[in-house]
Amino acid sequence: MKRTNYCGDITAALVGTKQTLCGWVNSYRNHGGVLFIDVRDRSGLCQVVVEPSSPFFDIAYGLRNEYVIEVTGTVKRRIEGAVNPHMKTGEIEVVAEDLKVLNTSIALPFDVENSRNASEEIRLKYRYIDLRNPKMFANLLLRHRIAQAARRYLDGQGFIEVETPVLTRSTPEGARDYLVPSRVHPGEFYALPQSPQMFKQTLMASGIDRYFQLARCFRDEDLRADRQPEHTQIDMEMSFVTIDDIHEIVEGLMKEIFKTAGKELKTPFLKLPFAQAMDQYGSDKPDLRYHLQIKNVSSLFDHTGFKVFQDVLSANGAIYAVRAENQAGESRGHFDKLTELAKKNGAKGLVWLKVKEGTVEGPAAKFFTPGELAALQAAVEAKPGDAILVGSDVNVRTCQSFMGAIRKELVKNLPKLTDWAFAWITNFPLLEYIPEEDRWDAAHNPFTAAVEEDLPKLEQDPGSVRSYQFDLVLNGNELASGSVRNCRRDVQERILALMKHSKEDAAIRFGMLLNALEAGAPPHGGIGLGLDRITALLAGEESIREVIAFPKTAQAACPLTESPNTVDASQLEELGIAIIKK
Repeated sequence: MKRTNYCGDITAALVGTKQTLCGWVNSYRNHGGVLFIDVRDRSGLCQVVVEPSSPFFDIAYGLRNEYVIEVTGTVKRRIEGAVNPHMKTGEIEVVAEDLKVLNTSIALPFDVENSRNASEEIRLKYRYIDLRNPKMFANLLLRHRIAQAARRYLDGQGFIEVETPVLTRSTPEGARDYLVPSRVHPGEFYALPQSPQMFKQTLMASGIDRYFQLARCFRDEDLRADRQPEHTQIDMEMSFVTIDDIHEIVEGLMKEIFKTAGKELKTPFLKLPFAQAMDQYGSDKPDLRYHLQIKNVSSLFDHTGFKVFQDVLSANGAIYAVRAENQAGESRGHFDKLTELAKKNGAKGLVWLKVKEGTVEGPAAKFFTPGELAALQAAVEAKPGDAILVGSDVNVRTCQSFMGAIRKELVKNLPKLTDWAFAWITNFPLLEYIPEEDRWDAAHNPFTAAVEEDLPKLEQDPGSVRSYQFDLVLNGNELASGSVRNCRRDVQERILALMKHSKEDAAIRFGMLLNALEAGAPPHGGIGLGLDRITALLAGEESIREVIAFPKTAQAACPLTESPNTVDASQLEELGIAIIKK
């Protein structure tokens, strides 16, 4: 090794020793002929002093930011008044006795220390520079430690790490597949896996008993600001388990992961049925750091004279309300913005009222009786100075969802009850109806088992069938999704039939798994946790791109490699592929 220590590890304990450092010039200063150079590597900075009498002074004088250098010198204490208490190496400096330039650098498109100020496009195009930023390195180091903590914990719980194929067949799992043409089999395609779902269930049929991997998953989804076409999940499956068993394993894993980041978690986590989460928070991934709930106030308006509410209730719809704390003084424009937010999430409109001492006011207040207004105020526990927002819709789920979006906006101004609010969301519906296709589709994935007592209703009333599906949410983010699976072929085929997969079609698409299920597959279940999202939350980052070494943009492009891109005509000809220009 050229170096004796990392720059950030040169402390007062090494005073008087000779050290060799290698790194980048972070900054350089000329103080009366004496050069002070901050040398940076992944561990931090160390100040190097070059005296005017040094034989390599001219070399040092020609240094510029991001030159790569090797310095050998003696560690000395800094003089009084020059100590920097904010640096790990702030008590010392290295007096250079030799200096070599290992490489020069062109003028960079942005400063390393301030790379976060550059546009995302530029940062990703020059990601090798962006990753030199200490915060970016800290994020990758945290990701590494989380991954290692997961491996140690799962190994200790009897799990075996098994790699599953990246080239597989196309199966409907909720998103479009990325397709890979086969040269050996012209006209045929592999697909990149959206998840290792069928393989991990097949491993359970193989007697592996407990499997895990840090799996790469690929989904050609519609673009969103914080979504990546490829992501990593801590994937696991286990045999002969209940939902409670899976939850216990995952809660232990989360404790170990958070301990890696210096944080303690209390278990067990809250368990919240899906129906209750939607009724109280309008979301299947509620942010429970805040006390605020939406309230179903339909019964308060059974005899209302307000025609909008009359029509909703006569169509078996719902009316929900939420308290907007200390917002009675807000302008009409403020409430117009909240109304637009509700409309973006499916609402046709929004009623808003201001609670004042002894009265409730607002554009719609005249449509309600004093008794209705008093009951509404009591239901949402509104106090003078608060506002009340009321939404209605003939579709109960739609009403819950847009009121949930309003709640999500309102809590931004509320104090947090805790830093980390975990919850298991349980008993999701097994299926959801797709009217335009006249068929049922899996609410999560097609392999989830139905709650045992609901199975007799599977064909007669599919929409009422609950599932053994569950999500783990944290601070309003879905961290993981899992379930107990179908372990019998006949039950799995009944569910696939409701999704309009004939036995023949199911055998073509899912034959590998269906064959395994009828060959003595044990009861089993599992979960996949988003490594990117967990790391981003622990790192305090808004976007998962900040914890991925080489992410794509929101348009699923990589500025660094300039992909996706065209390929040579000869490559397409070899694959038997022609491009149809739209």
